[in-house]
Amino acid sequence: MGASLLRLHFHDCFVQDCDASILLDDTSSFTGEKTASANNNFVRGYEVIVHIKSNVEEVCPGIVSCADIITIAARDSVVLLGGPTWEVKVGRRDSKTASLEAANSGVLPSPDSSLSTLIQKFQDQGLSPTDMVALSGTHTIGRTRCVVFRDRIYNGTNIGASFAKKRQWICPRTSGRGDDNPAPLDNKTPKVFDNAYFKNLIAKKGLLHSDQVLRWRIYRFPRRIVQQEPSIFQEGPSSCHD
Repeated sequence: MGASLLRLHFHDCFVQDCDASILLDDTSSFTGEKTASANNNFVRGYEVIVHIKSNVEEVCPGIVSCADIITIAARDSVVLLGGPTWEVKVGRRDSKTASLEAANSGVLPSPDSSLSTLIQKFQDQGLSPTDMVALSGTHTIGRTRCVVFRDRIYNGTNIGASFAKKRQWICPRTSGRGDDNPAPLDNKTPKVFDNAYFKNLIAKKGLLHSDQVLRWRIYRFPRRIVQQEPSIFQEGPSSCHD
């Protein structure tokens, strides 16, 4: 669930800012973001945030926003899985509306994005290429479905042959067969928040095309990023701490 809460936070912040709009169900005046192509069957953990919010309301009603709870839950998920901690500034306000159209507008990076597309989408959020690579490192935890990575493991050209073959065992070539079969984004330590993700990319073992295209950006970082626990996580993109 830790990886899911982190993804929930990311998908919330890329649409209408970090305002918990992703939690809102459809109403007569708007259609929410839950059924957006990037969220439907890909984002979960809504009920966890609602449960936390309910408990917090019993202690201090009307004080802590859902947006702050999502942000803190994402941070704590990283910590509980062995990653670094950071200060979370609070005071976010919850949105009273959501937008399916905005969530479907392409603002969220897709798994088949090119490097130039990724850089642009992150820059649109005020994030640099270095921020982009650091945030992509969160793919050291979590899983994704066969339907997402099928094309890469059968048609990708920048993927290790043995790695692709291993993933083909659980993801048949034929569309509609095994679509929901999951695979870890990090094939080494999928339940630990570490720097194995970056090592995977160096070895051409990125499960998503949008991950593997970051390989050459990693070479611009200090060698410590693949030799030990990367201090880039401690330094972190400043905009993620706001």
